[in-house]
Amino acid sequence: MEPRNPVPPFTAETARQKVQAAEDAWNTKDASRVAGAYTVDTVWRNRDEQLVGREQVKAFLERKWEREQDYRLRKNLWAFTDDRIAVRFQYEWHDDQGQWYRAYGNENWQFDADGYMARREASINDVPIDEADLRVTPGEGELPPF
Repeated sequence: MEPRNPVPPFTAETARQKVQAAEDAWNTKDASRVAGAYTVDTVWRNRDEQLVGREQVKAFLERKWEREQDYRLRKNLWAFTDDRIAVRFQYEWHDDQGQWYRAYGNENWQFDADGYMARREASINDVPIDEADLRVTPGEGELPPF
């Protein structure tokens, strides 16, 4: 497989690039594209779900974006080491009844030498919001306070 730049070891600049690339990919809601950033045997914890492998990740994302309509995400770098990155994020979406939600969370990522994510652990909380309270616009700098 081709390396997924930037690759470890990360610097502050390359860690920010990796986070922005993840935000951009997730905002496409293209499960195949997003799943392609993970190792074939990636291990995920997402809320109460445990996933193993790229195919499980792809199926999870397809279910997620079918349910979470008008999804929009913003991620910010929190910390990094040679092959690990921690991010905080917020995303907004609505269900098929029109109820909007804002999800807040943190992710811990570990990468292989070729820049593919081998491990992802996410802790996420959802809060119902009114449409008038929407505030997440991808790619617009630091996240607002929780």
